[in-house]
Amino acid sequence: MIPIIIAGAAGLILSLFGTPLYIRLLVKRGYGQFIRDDGPTSHATKRGTPTMGGVAIILSTVLAYGIAHAVPPSPSLPSVTVLLVLFLMVGLGVVGFLDDYIKISRQRSLGLRPHQKLIGQFLVATAFAVLALFFPDDGGNTPASTQISFVRDIPWLDLAFGGTVVGIILFAVWANFLVAAWSNGVNLTDGLDGLASGATIIFTAAYLIISFWQWRQVCNIDLEAGGLVHCYDARDPMDTAVLCAAIMGSLVGFLWWNTSPAKIFMGDTGSLALGGALAGLTIVTHTQVLGAIIGGLFVAISLSVIIQVASFKATGKRVFRMAPLQHHFELKGWNEVTIVVRFWIVAGVLAGVGLGFFYLDALPWVTS
Repeated sequence: MIPIIIAGAAGLILSLFGTPLYIRLLVKRGYGQFIRDDGPTSHATKRGTPTMGGVAIILSTVLAYGIAHAVPPSPSLPSVTVLLVLFLMVGLGVVGFLDDYIKISRQRSLGLRPHQKLIGQFLVATAFAVLALFFPDDGGNTPASTQISFVRDIPWLDLAFGGTVVGIILFAVWANFLVAAWSNGVNLTDGLDGLASGATIIFTAAYLIISFWQWRQVCNIDLEAGGLVHCYDARDPMDTAVLCAAIMGSLVGFLWWNTSPAKIFMGDTGSLALGGALAGLTIVTHTQVLGAIIGGLFVAISLSVIIQVASFKATGKRVFRMAPLQHHFELKGWNEVTIVVRFWIVAGVLAGVGLGFFYLDALPWVTS
């Protein structure tokens, strides 16, 4: 439990006091946000606000996680599971950084070309997916499995179909879908000051609880003690909880500066990195489908864009005044802060529902 507290506190302190130093650097270099002319008119005042704040989030998270493992009384080595999730987070953050840098340096709304961004995401996600199927622990558990999962792996939804190579390929495809979905979800949500930061804090808080619960009821311990009906096969769940705390702390410190009126935006650097982290957490905790409930706000915002595009192409009419969903309410006259707080409430309710499904699975009257 102590490493979780240390990681959260370190992330908070590093981000809270490090972000303003980073803001000064960005202002000095003139790295300000480019605002599209076809967006809500209220966003015009945000033009020039420093962006690429994801760098502060990533550095704070990595350093906080490292500090949690280095501080006495029980220094330890990082787990392979969390190192892989950090690889996914940092790798996608690099892709997002390149995208942001091109936008800023060329003063345009388009950074990397779509195919360039997809290639970058594909390479990082595929490397993560393949490596996550190796490195078994003493109980034979690898960071990921070829089974699709809800609150745990679903045996009859095994992508391997008895073939190792086939399983790796199919799992890599599935992992790429998850990474793309979560990255785009966070990216689309990052349209109002503090919205994506707050929603991601709620998501990682839920996964801290899930990871800690999995650690308390891990199979190789519970079976020795007489066994529980439903123990968990996740590899390194306690260390995953430490990572969740590091991300939470870093985001809370960042939110201090990102809340309305924002002094800095996370940019694609942050949204892609955080999307990768969320995808990684759902994979290594074996809760891939459950994650769509816990992160239902990201899903709803992504669906609003899909519905808008599909409706316009099919009928020439728009369902929403503007997509993503938060801009629809802006154009209806809602205040930005009101939208953000209400969307946070929705995110919290959905996270609670997801945790309820997770907890119900462990109850004796459900599992008997």
